[in-house]
Parts: sequence; structure tokens; C-alpha cells
Amino acid sequence: MEPVEVRRVALVSVHTSPLEQPGTGDAGGMNVYVLALAERLAATGVEVEVFTRRTSSRLPPVIEAGPGILVRHVDAGPFEGLAKESLPGQLCAFTAGMLHAEARRPERHYDVVHSHYWLSGQVGWLVADRWDVPLVHSMHTMARVKNAHLAQGDTPEPDGRIIGEQQVVDAADRLVANTEEERADLIRCYDAPPEKVRVVTPGVDLATFVPTRPGDPDGPGEGRRAARRRLGLPEDAEIVLFVGRIQPLKAPDVLVRAVADLLSAEPERRHRLRVVVLGGPSGSGLSSPRALAELVRALGLEDVVTLAPPVPRAQLAEHYRAADLVAVPSYNESFGLVALEAQACGTPVLAADVGGLPSAVRDGTTGRLVRGHEAWAWCRALRELLDAPELRRRMGGAAVRHASGFGWDRTAEATLSVYRDAVEARGRRWIGSGA
Repeated sequence: MEPVEVRRVALVSVHTSPLEQPGTGDAGGMNVYVLALAERLAATGVEVEVFTRRTSSRLPPVIEAGPGILVRHVDAGPFEGLAKESLPGQLCAFTAGMLHAEARRPERHYDVVHSHYWLSGQVGWLVADRWDVPLVHSMHTMARVKNAHLAQGDTPEPDGRIIGEQQVVDAADRLVANTEEERADLIRCYDAPPEKVRVVTPGVDLATFVPTRPGDPDGPGEGRRAARRRLGLPEDAEIVLFVGRIQPLKAPDVLVRAVADLLSAEPERRHRLRVVVLGGPSGSGLSSPRALAELVRALGLEDVVTLAPPVPRAQLAEHYRAADLVAVPSYNESFGLVALEAQACGTPVLAADVGGLPSAVRDGTTGRLVRGHEAWAWCRALRELLDAPELRRRMGGAAVRHASGFGWDRTAEATLSVYRDAVEARGRRWIGSGA
């Protein structure tokens, strides 16, 4: 029997475009994921169209994001000022936009619909049914899991999202989980049939996130020193980096409080410790966009903690290379692309022992996992690693080797295998029904 051919795929990302800058608003790891997956699928000869909501009148209907990749901007609600929480009311309009785009194509133009996040899953469910093609869905985050790991004072995900996620799980032909733990969560929390769930780990751009930039001197620590010179950071400082959206879920406040405890116990450290936070307000953090800056000021850390906006990938890699440690204190992560990118640059990671982070970070080998989110526990972990430069050097080398096994090519190959499996299973159902 000849292998199933997948020629064209529709990726659905309703609430955030893969072309947006990760780290602020609703743009984050999922944006990186969708764009990288599209690029690698296209490199194999698959035609990819990404459907996302139009958020500006200046955006053209279609953008060619690369060879074989089209990003289609669908009109669904006002272009600007529409919060993600209000998007369920625009899913009918978004679905209509996708159906109109497909109506200009020959019948069964797309072989697979792959939706990302539950809002996209609702749309994917309808268009895949209308086009009579398989629906593959990636949750990225799950309401029931998030609600079980809420930060103090954070807002629980509403019942409407939980119901919507359950509908998508029930409708999907295949579900893609980032880790075995996420697969278990889908089965336990949403009664997903085990045979429908496939684990495909995300990847990292191994061409951009590297320990040294071309032309840097060779030798231990040279990449770090060169990156610091280019960024204008002191070469002899202890630098801790946080990368991500500023919201309670990502817990940058945990890192800030831990640093305050560390300097309270060791005030002599103040002259050499620097904390860089790259990110912008997002999600529930938008209700108090100045909260982190106010915390830094209240703790008297304005000379230690620098808050900066997100940066493009090449500059982000420089920050990873410049850091002694990258902190990922999130209350939940489906995987943790920041942790993987940092390790690819040779920087150890201090991460919360939650979600997919234990898969992304090898505890004791490429970094450390911290149980809980108490400031004292993070303070102790920070001190232990900052006081052990030789251990950090060994961890950095191990981190590069670990990250090298997570290229996006492997992710795309495994995802394409899921598509073929879904198409083949759908074909078997047609035969069985006599269609």
C-alpha cells in the first residue's frame, strides 16, 4: 500500500498571528511554534496556509511568509481593541471567512486542518467537517490544567472555555500533545481516547540559538563575554534573564521577590547582580500593566532589575548567551520553549517543576527544577547556581547537547506523520461506510 500523501494543510491560529513579535499581548511560544512548523512543513514540499484574525486595517488579506507559506488575514470583528476573552463571539465570522476562502478552491483543496488553541479548534471543527477532511488539534494550554495551578490572585479560566475545549477534543481526529504529561492531562481531564493522542515535542531554531555568534573568539565563556559587550552589559556581572509575557501565570514576580531576598541576605552582592526581564503585559496582566514595575520599585530593586520590551530572535539569542542563568518560574507551561532556546545557547535554566518543563530541562544536568513558587526556595536555588561557576559551565555544555535533539525538522516530520495517520484513518472510515 502506497503511503498517504499530504499536499496542503490549513493551520488555524485565530487569536494571534505567527507574524507577531512573541513576548507581549497574546503572542508567545505558540506564535513561534506555528511559524516554525509552517516553515519546516513547507520545506518538505507541503503547501501551508495559516488563517489568523486580521488585527489592523493596514494588514493585506494575504502575506507570503516564505516559500510555500501563505498567511491569510480573516476579518472577524473590529481590527483593534478586541480582547481574547471576547473572541468566542467572533468565531462564526472567522469560520465564514475560512469557508469563503476555500470556496474559491477546487473541492478538497486541503488535506488536513490543524488548529492551535481552543478558539481555533472550534473553527477547525466546523471547517474540517464542512470540507470532509481530518481535524488535528494542538491545545497548547488547557483550562482545567491552568485552573489547577493558578497564581495567587489570578483569574480562573471560564466554564465556556472548558466546554469548548471538551467539544474540540471530542471532534478532533488526532490530538497533538507536547509531552507525555500533556498527553496524560488530555486523557485524564478531557477523557481523550488514548489512541487519538500523539506526542510531538516542539523544536528550537538551532541556527539562531547557538552558544557563539560567527566570528566570536573560541574558548570557555567567550560567547558570553562577546554577547555582553554587544549588549552593553558589564562583563563581570552575574546576569539572570527572564523572557516571557508579563502576567501572573509566567510569575516574573517570583523571580523579583527571590532576588530581593538574596540581596537582603547578601547586600554585598548588589554591585554585581543584574536581572533582565524581556517581555510585555499580557492576559490577566493587562489589568495591572505596571504591577511588576511597581513591585521592583517597592522592593528597592530599580538599580538591579531592568524591564525591557521583547526583542527579535537574533537579539534574543544574544541575551540568552549573555546570561549566567535563565529563570522560568511559571505556574504552568505546556512545554517551555524559552527554556529550550536558552539551553541551545549554552545557558543553564532554573525552572519551575511544572507542566512540560521537566521534559525541557534535565534537572541537575542542564539546569535545576524548583518545587513550588515560594521566594525563599527560588532565592536558595539562585544562590546555589550563581555561587557555582564551574557547575554552570558543565551545565551549559550539557544544555547545548540536550537542545540539539530538538530541531524543528524532527517536529515537522513527526507532525506530518500524524497528518498521514489521520488522513489514512479517515479513508478507512469512508471505506467502512461504503462512501
